[in-house]
Amino acid sequence: MQTTLMNTKDWAMVEFSDAQLGDIRRTRRLVEVAAGLANNPSGTLPGAFPDWADLKAAYRFFSSEDVTYEQIIDPHWTHTRAACQEPGEYLLIEDTTDLDFTSLLAASDLGRIGDDGGRGLYVHTTLAFRVESWNDQDAPEGTVVGLFAQKCWARTNSTRCSKERKGDRLRRRRESERWAAAFEACGGPPPGVRWTYVADRESDIYEVFGRCEDNRVDFIVRASQPRALVKEDRSLFEAIAKGPIFGRFSLDLRARAGQAARTAELEVRARRVTLRAPWRPGGAPEPREVMVVEAREVHAPAGIKPIRWVLLTSWPCNTFRQVMRVVKAYSRRWLIEEYHKALKTGAGIEQTQLSAADRIQALLGVLAVVAVRLLNTKLLASTRPDEPVAAGEFGPEALAILEAKWGKPAGGWTCSSILIAIARLGGFLARKGDGNPGWLTIWRGWQKLMLMTHGFTIAMEEKCG
Repeated sequence: MQTTLMNTKDWAMVEFSDAQLGDIRRTRRLVEVAAGLANNPSGTLPGAFPDWADLKAAYRFFSSEDVTYEQIIDPHWTHTRAACQEPGEYLLIEDTTDLDFTSLLAASDLGRIGDDGGRGLYVHTTLAFRVESWNDQDAPEGTVVGLFAQKCWARTNSTRCSKERKGDRLRRRRESERWAAAFEACGGPPPGVRWTYVADRESDIYEVFGRCEDNRVDFIVRASQPRALVKEDRSLFEAIAKGPIFGRFSLDLRARAGQAARTAELEVRARRVTLRAPWRPGGAPEPREVMVVEAREVHAPAGIKPIRWVLLTSWPCNTFRQVMRVVKAYSRRWLIEEYHKALKTGAGIEQTQLSAADRIQALLGVLAVVAVRLLNTKLLASTRPDEPVAAGEFGPEALAILEAKWGKPAGGWTCSSILIAIARLGGFLARKGDGNPGWLTIWRGWQKLMLMTHGFTIAMEEKCG
C-alpha cells in the first residue's frame, strides 16, 4: 500500500496503529506523535509540537521505559516485508551511517563514532526498492517500499587491540555480522518473487554470500578484497581485468561532494570465477562460484578519478544486456545514501535534544519512517512525474494552500508538480536549468506548508464554530 502522499493523520494510522506498546493509550499517543513529527520533521520535539500540552505528552511518551525503538518501528518492518512477498522484483539495499550527537554533552549511553573523536549511534539500514520496470536504457525504475530491516546501536566497546589474533577475532561477536543478517531473521522470498541484496565494499564478506544463498536471495556486492581464486595463480581483480569485454554504455552519475553530476562512459567485462574460501575457525567453508563484473570508465574528464567497480553477483552475465543490468542495478545503491540524508537533513534526527540513547532510539523509530516518506516523495516526482494525486489522499487543505500560492497546474496535481510546489515554498526557484530540488528546500517547504495548513484548519474551525 502506497502511503507516501497520504495526509499525515492517515499515514500515521497506517504506519503505527499496530504497534504493541502494552497499552492502547500508548499506541494512540504514538500515532499522534508520529503525525506531529511528519507534519514538522525538525528533529526537535519543541519544533514539532508548539502546543505545551502536546509537547509535554511527547516528552513523556519517549521517556517511558515501556516504549522502545523496536516496538515503534516493528509494524513498518512487518508491512514492508509483507509487501516484498508480492510477485515481482526487489532490490534490498544495505548500508551503515553514524548519527553524531557529540554536542549533547549530558546525553548518556552514547558510543564512539568515526575515528573515536565523537559520540553518537550507528544505524544499519536495509531499504526495500520495488523494480516496477526497466526503462529504455535498461535501468531499474520503481519506488521505495520501506525499511526491510534496521538496526541501531552504540559502539561502547573499547577500540580493538591491534595485537588481537585473527582466530580470536573471528571467534567473538563482530559488528560485521550485521551484513545480510536480515535474511536469517525473516527468511527468503516465496516462489515468483526475486530479492537481490545490494551493498558496497564493506559488505564484501565471505559469509554474506552464504547467507544470501541459504535464503534464496540474489546479490550484487562491490568487491573490496583481491580474493584468491581456485586453480588460478592470480587475484580476483587481476582475473577480471583480463576478462572478455562485453561492450560500452553511458551511465548518468549524480552529483557528489566536490563533483558535479556527469555522464560516464563505461566499458564492462564479465566472467565466472570460483572464490577460494578464507580460513575460518573450525575449518574453511566450501569454495564459491560467482559472476564477477568490472565496469571501468573510459575517457574520464581531466582531474576526475575514473570509475572502476568490480561487482560480485549471482545474476547471469552471458550477454551484454545482462551485464549492463547488473551495473545499473548496483547504481541504484545511491538510494540508501539518499535515505540516510533524508533521515539527517530531512527528518533532522541529529538535531534532537533528548538526553539518553534509548530515548533517541525511540525517536529514531518514528523519524526513520518519516524519512522513508520524504525519500519516496522525492522519488515519485522523478519515476512517476505525471501520476495524478487526489486531494483526498494528500489533504484538501494543503492542496488549497498550494493552489492559492502558485495556482493550479494546467494538467492538475501530479507527483512532480506537488514536489516542486512544496520546494518552492522552501526557496527553490524551479527554473529550467535548476534540476531537481534538494533536501533542504524540500524540508523548508514542507515545514511552511504544514504550518500554513495548521493555521488554515484552525481558522476554518473558528469560522464554522
